[in-house]
Amino acid sequence: MTTTTSRTIGVFDSGVGGLSVLRHIRAALPDAKLIYVADSGHVPYGDKPPSYIEARALALTRFLLDQGAQAIVIACNTATAAAAQMLRTQFSRLPIIGMEPAVKPAVAATKSGVVGVLATVGTLESARFAALLGRYAGGVRIITQGCPGLVEVVERGDLHGPEARRLLERYTSPLLVAGADTLILGCTHYPFLAPLLREVVGEQITLIDTGAAVASELKRRVDTELPPCVQMGEVGKETFHTSGDAGRASRIVSQLWGADVVVATLPQAYS
Repeated sequence: MTTTTSRTIGVFDSGVGGLSVLRHIRAALPDAKLIYVADSGHVPYGDKPPSYIEARALALTRFLLDQGAQAIVIACNTATAAAAQMLRTQFSRLPIIGMEPAVKPAVAATKSGVVGVLATVGTLESARFAALLGRYAGGVRIITQGCPGLVEVVERGDLHGPEARRLLERYTSPLLVAGADTLILGCTHYPFLAPLLREVVGEQITLIDTGAAVASELKRRVDTELPPCVQMGEVGKETFHTSGDAGRASRIVSQLWGADVVVATLPQAYS
């Protein structure tokens, strides 16, 4: 029997968007067992009150811990803003890694001095996001744009259709007119729209998301805080769960993950 550095990592999002982060986690931790929960029965989070999101985050974290997760990734900007502090208080010894819009790298990248943020209303209204702007914006003009409907088109797997294009054109137009040369993808669903977004805004616009940075931070925390372990038969395995329709989720997750997968229904106690 060989001891590996494999760990069990729990990841959750309001829906399938967090798969964009899961890709980076798999690249950073190729031996890890990954457990992913798409809370599609409650998507989107962006229009929900913080107390609702906190309750969902707590239920999903408890499910992942019951499945053996040794670290939790909140692969959702809105859930991070609403629930990360609560989860870190509730589970103080557990590595909990959240998402936040990549304001700092965007400020470093812009040449025009104008940065646009595409995000859910919940993220943009959060105190956490306001603190980020205060810390990193400096002399750069930050223009925010709420994007109702974008999460839903990704949840349907409609990544190249006319509705997705119409929404992207509508939301990016005022940012481009204002001179933004850098756009922050402030929701984990949005990287799946990046190819279409690139068609809409052109090659000259810099697109920034935080999936790779989150995976890097997760690896650092895992290597520092979790002891080595043995996982026979679990190395490099992914399992998927949803609070929504499992058949539909299996189709969409397979499309976005790039491999055929079966998504299990989340037990009723956590749904």
